[in-house]
Amino acid sequence: MSTPGHVPPSQKTPQGHPSGVQRHKGGPEGTPLLEVTALAVGNLVKGIGFEVGKGERVGLIGESGSGKSLTALSIMGLLPDGLRATGLVKLNGRPLLGASERNLSRLRGNEMAMVFQEPMTALNPAMRVGRQVAEPMLVHRTQPDRRAARQAAVALLDAVHLPDPEQTAKAYPHQLSGGQRQRVVLAIALANNPALLICDEPTTALDVTVQAQILDLILAGVSERETALLFITHDLAVVATVCDRVLVMLDGEIVEAGSTHDVLTAPKHEYTQRLLKASDLEAS
Repeated sequence: MSTPGHVPPSQKTPQGHPSGVQRHKGGPEGTPLLEVTALAVGNLVKGIGFEVGKGERVGLIGESGSGKSLTALSIMGLLPDGLRATGLVKLNGRPLLGASERNLSRLRGNEMAMVFQEPMTALNPAMRVGRQVAEPMLVHRTQPDRRAARQAAVALLDAVHLPDPEQTAKAYPHQLSGGQRQRVVLAIALANNPALLICDEPTTALDVTVQAQILDLILAGVSERETALLFITHDLAVVATVCDRVLVMLDGEIVEAGSTHDVLTAPKHEYTQRLLKASDLEAS
């Protein structure tokens, strides 16, 4: 029996991807960039499985409490105390679950990065913005010295369309708007050109205009770097804009998976059908 939500090889097209969308390979010997197999977190996430290829944009949608964020935190090795993930998670063929914090810290902010819903949970309120953007480049030694890292940080702040990036680099997080802070968090996440970017409801707390701008920046950032994207949201309209493929999560299980077009135009599961009817996409 296949893992819920995992597409067995017999149901894939010759390209190895549901619905004929070409799967980009990122790991050694043609393996997917991210492989999740029988991932469980207590009774909150129930043995789910999926893959993400190099450069692929995958949406993980579902209501609050469905297990979306726990899935992301399990991949990043950031589960809260008292929760433990079991199963198998591989990035570029290397197991993540059970890896030491030392090994995970070498990957986080380098080969994999995450953008959270509330940027102030990810930013240090007592550290200037430019220094925070430069820090992952110094920690992972992707820039030769502090001066080069600072110059790269200013360039990243400019790339996410922050006004006067030189001055913004000198600001503290509380001196920026919510949308500007989220741009800073995105700049930090993209600083080392990660292979995988996970975004957990990154636009929920922003107004509609700023949401669209942030989504455009995320898409531009991952496209330029051929970075794979796992985008967590409850908003089908966002999935339609951002993602090639979608996984629908309910009560800790993936109940439907397929290309974004197929799932949003001809949903098979009752829950997905209800989501579509409740969304602005139903009319279109």
